[in-house]
Amino acid sequence: MTINYKFPEGFWWGSATSATQIEGAAEEGAKGKNIWDYWYEVEPNRFFEDVGPKETSDFYHRYQEDIQLMKEIGHNTYRMSISWSRLIPGGRGEVNPEAVAFYNKVIDELLAKDIEPFVNLFHFDMPLELQEEGGWESRAVVDAFVDYAKEAFRLFGDRVKKWFTFNEPIVPVEGGYLYDFHYPNVVDAKRATQVAYHTAIASAKAVEAFREFEIKEGKIGIVLNLTPSYPRSNNPADLRASRIADLFFNRSFLDPAVLGEYPQELINILEEHGQLPVTEKGDKELLKQNTVDLLGVNYYQPRRVKAKEHLPNPYSPFMPEWFFDHYEMPGRKMNVYRGWEIYEKGIYDIMMNLKENYGNIESFVSENGMGVQDEHRFLQDGEIQDDYRIEFISEHLKWLHKAIEEGCNAKGYHMWTFMDNWSWSNAYKNRYGFVSVDVKTKERKLKKSAHWFKQVSNQNGF
Repeated sequence: MTINYKFPEGFWWGSATSATQIEGAAEEGAKGKNIWDYWYEVEPNRFFEDVGPKETSDFYHRYQEDIQLMKEIGHNTYRMSISWSRLIPGGRGEVNPEAVAFYNKVIDELLAKDIEPFVNLFHFDMPLELQEEGGWESRAVVDAFVDYAKEAFRLFGDRVKKWFTFNEPIVPVEGGYLYDFHYPNVVDAKRATQVAYHTAIASAKAVEAFREFEIKEGKIGIVLNLTPSYPRSNNPADLRASRIADLFFNRSFLDPAVLGEYPQELINILEEHGQLPVTEKGDKELLKQNTVDLLGVNYYQPRRVKAKEHLPNPYSPFMPEWFFDHYEMPGRKMNVYRGWEIYEKGIYDIMMNLKENYGNIESFVSENGMGVQDEHRFLQDGEIQDDYRIEFISEHLKWLHKAIEEGCNAKGYHMWTFMDNWSWSNAYKNRYGFVSVDVKTKERKLKKSAHWFKQVSNQNGF
């Protein structure tokens, strides 16, 4: 068999998950409540088929079986997150010994199977008590996050070398403070910019704390969902629309994390519209001095935009969409279940941008994947024949390979996700895993893509 796409030696093959989406055991092991536990209690109807985060995929009890499956399907790396409300119930104070024991067992089990753990500190799951203080609107919560980060580095830094401060920090900003799809369901851009700003500060402070630990061969990064903004045309009005969309949704986190400063044009727009966040003395230097070592890139779909058709309603809340309209390109390839466009070249464009404008920072694809509804339709002889997923991954990998050939510093590919998981308000509507999970019995079964991925990993290419 000829390998047309060979990847660099030591390439990271694996998948990504998050604590709230797979652990379950939401009321076990002395875990505190996070905003998802609470929101589900008060508004279960906001979740697909009323399925909440209580038991999800039950990784908490089945981690050994799951890590064995990771090994079987060729993982050499795996990104997980720590649940802040499990490690430090309430978000402040004593660490929970049951949580320490659990995460130690998971990390040790991964290492015993030659799978390197990549550990992320925050994946949308604010402890409820801290959200009640204002969540990321509060500078005191930033300090609590830094204390939590230090505990994690202290407890697990002897074995974990790859750390991440946040996963997709723009999403809680969009979901919680602009578009009403995450708790606390606020629609207020001024508060949104404060949340975004404090998140960037929290990330820089966690980077600063990490460096004080001097973890041998340790690296710390951030995981950003980078979505290239493609203009409808080369008309200056369309180009401006795509540039501003890029400022709001990509560069608002990418620039401070990697370059240590905010784009001036974004500052100008926020200032002109009275939306600037409150800052503190010393913040500028903090950002400048604590940029990340490593960048995780989550990519699912492109953002296509055009100039506004109509002026924004002057009485409406300020929104990024005051500056652009979304554009549906004729003939685009779609994942109909998610309503998302499939555009594989996007991964190449992101990597080239990092190479040309961000010092070619060490990076990897930290999430990429395809959610499909009613996947049991594709069941044959007890195995889900997810050829569509194999095609999706391989087409993205071809573009990633091209970027690497052209000098991009991309070190790996992680799929979202290892096994079908609970996907926030969508619960189990769309399935993303290499491994199918029966929601009732929790039985795990490899899909066709899992066998394919094992081969890719073993050959370091395809």
